[in-house]
Amino acid sequence: IKADYLKFMTRNGTREIELHTQKMIDDFNNGFEIKEGRAYTKIITKNSVWGFIVKSDNDKLFYKGDILKAAGYNAPARNKARGNVFADHYSVQWTGPNYLN
Repeated sequence: IKADYLKFMTRNGTREIELHTQKMIDDFNNGFEIKEGRAYTKIITKNSVWGFIVKSDNDKLFYKGDILKAAGYNAPARNKARGNVFADHYSVQWTGPNYLN
């Protein structure tokens, strides 16, 4: 997530990091909060929910590590996983879990 934000702020590395840009990057990187719940790990970026990660192998619809988009501040959208943190070739965006295909 942090690497994708850096890529966005530097236009894929084509723009130099100026003082105000570095401050924005530092604020973003320091604004992360991880909250452990019973069924999910909630990822918060600057007081906004980025997404949820399934913690259990016993979920009826999802696998452990599945990334779910937020339906609201306290609950994930349980329609489909947006990826899995254990997948080899899955990338995420700083704006949130990837859209459904």
